[in-house]
Amino acid sequence: MANFNFKARLREGIAIPAHPLALNRNRKLDERRQRALSRYYIAAGAGGMAVGVHTTQFAIRRPKIGLFKPVLALAAEEMSRGRQNLVRIAGICGKTKQAVAEAETIRDLGYHAGLLSLAAWREAHEKKLLAHCRAVADVIPLIGFYLQPAAGGQLLPFSFWRKFAEIENVVAIKIAPFNRYKTIDVVRAVIESGRDDIALYTGNDDNIVVDLLTPYRFNGRERRIVGGLLGQWSVWTRRAVELLKKCRMQPASPNLLRLAIEVTDSNAAFFDTANGFAGCIAGLHEVLRRQGLLEGVWCLDPRETFGPGQQAEIDRVYHAYPHLNDDAFIAAHRDEWLR
Repeated sequence: MANFNFKARLREGIAIPAHPLALNRNRKLDERRQRALSRYYIAAGAGGMAVGVHTTQFAIRRPKIGLFKPVLALAAEEMSRGRQNLVRIAGICGKTKQAVAEAETIRDLGYHAGLLSLAAWREAHEKKLLAHCRAVADVIPLIGFYLQPAAGGQLLPFSFWRKFAEIENVVAIKIAPFNRYKTIDVVRAVIESGRDDIALYTGNDDNIVVDLLTPYRFNGRERRIVGGLLGQWSVWTRRAVELLKKCRMQPASPNLLRLAIEVTDSNAAFFDTANGFAGCIAGLHEVLRRQGLLEGVWCLDPRETFGPGQQAEIDRVYHAYPHLNDDAFIAAHRDEWLR
C-alpha cells in the first residue's frame, strides 16, 4: 500500500460504490454482513470504496450510536485483505471542528482521501465555505462533493468551484447536483483552473451513463468524467464495473443511450424519487436483502423505510431489466463472503 499512487488511480477512472450499513433486527451493527458487503464490492471489481457517506447513514456519527470509527475500521481491514490497489475514501461532515476531527480519524485509519459534505454549511458565505475546505485539506487529500439540495446540499456558484479547484490538496470532485447546468459549472471550473490532476467523478445517479460518455470542451480544452462514486453502485456492482468499462471503451451509441435510460429508471425505483428520495437507503438495502447479503432493510432511524409504492417499483425494474442485476454472481460467492 505504501507504493500505491491512489491519485493516479483516481485519474484513470474507477467504480466506487458508496458502502451501506448492515444492521440486525435490533438495529445494531451486523459485523459479518458488513464485512460481506465489502468483500462483494472488492470481488465485483470496484476500484475502491466510499465509507461513512450518506449511504452508510450519517447517524453513525452520533455519540449514542458510535459506529463511525468501527465501520470505517472494518472496511479498511477488508480492503487490506483484498487487492492492494483499492482507493479508500471516507465521508467527512459537519462544521470545521468536527470535519477536521473526522479527517484526522480517517487519515489514522489509513484512508487516502475524504469526501467532504458541505451540508452543514447551507447558505453560508462562499469565503467561509472555502476556508472550511482549506482547513480540512490541510489534514487529508480532499474530494469535493456537490450534493443535490434534495439530499441536504445547496446550489453552489461557478465561482466557488473555480476557487475550490485552486486548493492544492484537492484530488477529485464528486459531481452530484442532479442538475446539468451545475454539472457543467464544475467541469468548466476545473478546466479553467488548469488542474489536470483533479479527477472528475459522477454522483449524478439520474444521469450516470451520459455523464460518463460526454466530452466537455471549454476554451479549447477537453475533460471527461472518468468514473463514478455512487450510492446506485452499491447494488448490482459487478454490472456497474462492466458499465464503466463500456463507457470508457465505446463511443455513444443508441444501445448505450438506451442503457442510460434503463439505469436511470432503476435508480428511480431504488432511490424512491416518487417520494422525494424518502426511501433511498431502504431501497438499496432491499436489493441487497433480496440477494441475501443483508438480513433486512433496517436503518438506524426506524422512521427511515420504504416510500409508498417503492417495493412495487423495485419489482418492476427487476423484471424489466434482468441484464442489469448481478444476482447470479452474488449467489455463487455469497456463502464465501459471509463466512
